[in-house]
Amino acid sequence: MGLTIAQKIIKSHLVSGEMVVGEEIALRIDQTLTQDATGTMAYLEFESIGIERVRTKLSVAYIDHNTLQSGFENADDHRYIQSVAKKYGIRFSRPGNGICHQVHLERFGVPGMTLIGSDSHTPTAGGIGMLAMGAGGLDVAVAMGGGEYYITMPKMYKVNLTGKLQPWVSAKDVSLEILRILSVKGGVGAIIEWGGEGIKTLSVPERATITNMGTELGATTSIFPSDEITKAFLEAQGRGDAYIPLESDPDAVYDRIIDINLSELKPLLACPHSPDNIRTAEELSHIKVDQVCIGSCTNSSLRDMLRVAAMLKGKKIDDSVSLSVSPGSKQVLSMLADCGALSDILAAGARVLECACGPCIGMGFSPNSAGVSLRTFNRNFEGRSGTKDGQVYLVSPEVAVASALTGYITDPRTLGDYEEIVLPEAFKIDDSAVLMPASPEEARDVEVLRGPNIKPFPETHKLENRIEANLTLKVGDNITTDHIMPAGAKILPYRSNIPYLSKFCFAVCDESFAERALEAKNSIIVGGTNYGQGSSREHAALVPLYLGVKAVVAKSFARIHAANLINAGILPLTFENPDDYDKLTQNTTLSLENLFEGMENGKITLKCGEMEIPLVCSYTKRQIDILRAGGLLAYTKGE
Repeated sequence: MGLTIAQKIIKSHLVSGEMVVGEEIALRIDQTLTQDATGTMAYLEFESIGIERVRTKLSVAYIDHNTLQSGFENADDHRYIQSVAKKYGIRFSRPGNGICHQVHLERFGVPGMTLIGSDSHTPTAGGIGMLAMGAGGLDVAVAMGGGEYYITMPKMYKVNLTGKLQPWVSAKDVSLEILRILSVKGGVGAIIEWGGEGIKTLSVPERATITNMGTELGATTSIFPSDEITKAFLEAQGRGDAYIPLESDPDAVYDRIIDINLSELKPLLACPHSPDNIRTAEELSHIKVDQVCIGSCTNSSLRDMLRVAAMLKGKKIDDSVSLSVSPGSKQVLSMLADCGALSDILAAGARVLECACGPCIGMGFSPNSAGVSLRTFNRNFEGRSGTKDGQVYLVSPEVAVASALTGYITDPRTLGDYEEIVLPEAFKIDDSAVLMPASPEEARDVEVLRGPNIKPFPETHKLENRIEANLTLKVGDNITTDHIMPAGAKILPYRSNIPYLSKFCFAVCDESFAERALEAKNSIIVGGTNYGQGSSREHAALVPLYLGVKAVVAKSFARIHAANLINAGILPLTFENPDDYDKLTQNTTLSLENLFEGMENGKITLKCGEMEIPLVCSYTKRQIDILRAGGLLAYTKGE
C-alpha cells in the first residue's frame, strides 16, 4: 500500500509509535517558529528546561502580533525575546519584517521538513509541502530543546481539484467551499492533502491561502505536493536548493476523498460569527459595508496585493467605507513600492498599515458599533475584531475591493474585465531584518533582558487521586480560545503576565468567572462540542491553571487545546453520553474519584451529589505521566 505525502514525511521523522490512526506517535521536528503573543511564554518555558542552545535545524522568533507599543509592556517583551533569541541560537525577525507565516513561506520553509509553531496557522507552510502544525508554546519549547513532538496519528483526507478558477474567483473561495462542506469540526483528527489536476493552476501563495484556512476545519494540518510550481517559487526566492519533489504514491489510501470543481466555484463569504457560515456574494448584495480590511497571514502575499492594486488603480473607494491594507512582509511592501502598485492603493483612499497581523488579532482598526466589516482574514469569532457587536465577514481580496468601491457587499464578477496577475521571476531579497544569534562562545556573555511585566510560569501541583471542585462555568458548543482568553490591543500586552491576564478569562461569556474561580480555589468547567477551537494560544490553558481549574468536561475537544490542557496539568474529559451535559448545573459541587485507576482504563466517574455521570478519556501512558506530574514542564524537568 502506497503512502500519502504526509505519511511519507511522518515516516521519515518518526521517533516512536506506529503509523496507525489513533495511536500516539512522536516526531522529530526540523524547524520551529514563535510569534510574540505566544513567544514570551514559550521562551520562559524553554529557559526553565535548562538547555543551553536550541537543537533544531532552524528556529525563528517573529514579532508580528503585539506591535502596537502604547506602553512599555510590548516593547519589554520584544526586548526579552530578542535577547533570548541571541543567547540560545534562534533567528529574530524584527517588528515590521512581516507576519510569521508569510515570511516563513518566503524565506525559510522547506518541502519535506517538519515545522511546529506556537500559532495555529503554522500549516500555511503546507503550501510548499511542509508538514507544518500549530502547537502550544510548551510543545514548541520542548521541540527547540531537541524533544519529540507528540500527536495522535491522523486520518488522511484527500481533496481532488479539477478545472480552473474562473475570473474573480480565488483561492479564498476554495477555502470557504471546503469549510462549507466539512464545517469547523470536519477536519478534526485528519490531515488534508490537496491534489488533482486543478492544483497545477494554483501558485504557491494561493496554495498557502488554502492550507492556512485549513486550520479553521480543525485539521491537524493541510499539505500540497512539492512540484514544479513549488520549485519555481523557491527559485524566485533565491532558495532553489531547498526544493525536493514530493507527491503521494498512486496507490495511497485515504479515509475520505472530496471532489471540488474549481470551474464551478463562485465568490463566497463566511458570515458572522463562524468561518463555516457560508453564503455567496450575490446573495448578500443588499448588505451595507462600513469597513474593509485586507491582509493577515491568509491573504497578504505579493500576489494578493497586486490583485488589490490592479482593482483599485484609477478608482476611489466609497465615501462611507474605511479600507485598510496590510502587506504580509517587508518583501511584499517594498516590491509594491518599487513597481508603483503601492501608489495605486494609496491613491484609491486606502490606509496602509504595518506589515503585521494588526486588525486580525484585534490590534487596532476595530469597526464602528455594530459595523459590517469585510476582512480577508481567517477568523470572524464574535468580538475578535475588538468591537463586541461588530459584524465580521470573511472574504477574498476580490470581494473585499469590489465592496470597498461600491459600499455594499459586491460580487466582483459584476466588475467586468479581469486582469491576470503574473508573479515576478525573482523576488526582492533583503533579510537584514532577521537578526542572527550569537555564536555558542559569544552566547555565554549575552544577558537576557526581562521587564517588570514578565512573570513566572504559573505554579503547578502534582495530580491527586481525588478532585473536589465547584462547577464554576458551563458553556455551550464551539467555545473558542478567543472566548477563553481574548485577544486584542487591551489584553495582548499582558501575555507574559498570567496573573493580570487572568482577569479577562472567559469575560466574553461571563465577566464574573475569574473572580468566582479564584474564590472557589478548585474549579471544573463544563463545555459542549469542539471546546477550545481556534488559536493555539496556550494561555487558554495556563490562565485556567492559574485560576485553579482542575478539569474540563466537554462533549468533544479541539486537538491543540486538548494537548495544551494536558501540558498544563488540567484533565480534559469527555461525556460518555453527550446528553449528560444537560444534567449539570453551574455553581454545584462535583467530584472526580479514583483518578489514577480511571486514567489507566479510560473511564472516570463524575459525581454530583447522588448522581453519577460516566466520563471517558484516552490518555497515553506519557500523557498520564504528564498529568500526574502536574504538567509537561514538571514532567520534562523530572520534578
